[in-house]
Amino acid sequence: MTTVSAEKYHGTENDFLVVDADAPVADRAAFAAIHCNRETGVGGERTGADGVLFLSLDPGASPVRVTMTLVQPDGSVAEMCGNGARVAAVWAARETGAREVIIETPAGDRHAVVQSEGVTVEMGRPAFDPADVPLARDAGGPLIDTPVEGLTVTAVNTGVPHAVAFVEDVDAVDLETVAPPVRHAELFPDGTNVTLAARAELDDDATEGAPGAPAAFRQRTYERGVEGETLACGTGAVAVVAAAKRTGRLDTEGPVRVSPPGGDLVIVVPDDGPATLTGPVDREFDVDLEVPE
Repeated sequence: MTTVSAEKYHGTENDFLVVDADAPVADRAAFAAIHCNRETGVGGERTGADGVLFLSLDPGASPVRVTMTLVQPDGSVAEMCGNGARVAAVWAARETGAREVIIETPAGDRHAVVQSEGVTVEMGRPAFDPADVPLARDAGGPLIDTPVEGLTVTAVNTGVPHAVAFVEDVDAVDLETVAPPVRHAELFPDGTNVTLAARAELDDDATEGAPGAPAAFRQRTYERGVEGETLACGTGAVAVVAAAKRTGRLDTEGPVRVSPPGGDLVIVVPDDGPATLTGPVDREFDVDLEVPE
């Protein structure tokens, strides 16, 4: 059987297999389904992965450009992935020595800067307009703090759609039970990620990763395409801060710490300009993977 070379990376425990886009993988959906499986997939500290990043590098461009296609475990292609974009930037930096990278995604180009303290990616402007989320309705304006299938959610697109629900304690919610009805609700014709958020306290240790951060949130996300909870979601972290500002729960243009189970992310959502996501990336190992016939 044919094999291809791959690398395993993670950004705050949101883990991905990285494969050269020119590798002979004819059926990318089948490849992702096999090797991302959490019970039987690729090994390492955690079995499986949250997706496969097929990356194509243009080292002669200025800045260096990398085309990112994320194939998720269910075979679908995600338009954007914040943690995946950070991985793509680090991969391109390792290949070229560049520290500034343009990442081409189905959601548009994203500028990234790779530094020793982490990777910062421009995430575009969060969109609340029903046509941009998208929502299956022509009128009524944005969906803000509105009950949908048992959760009170705010709908925002941060490269992919998110339904953000603010709760008292993210750990007290059975996410695997409450999220699927919202994820598949008729209101979301393309489906949606479901993100829980709760205000968190900032202490001295917590502010090390987000100096000057005026606020913090805890986050959990049920990801469309993974069809389960991931340990981090970068677009979800941006969605939390954008939704908090839109609903009056937050009033700042400065950095905000958002903490999914996998670690801390630093988010900036300015009033007029693209949001940014900053966080770490770790490379785990190289591996040869079989290509399904």
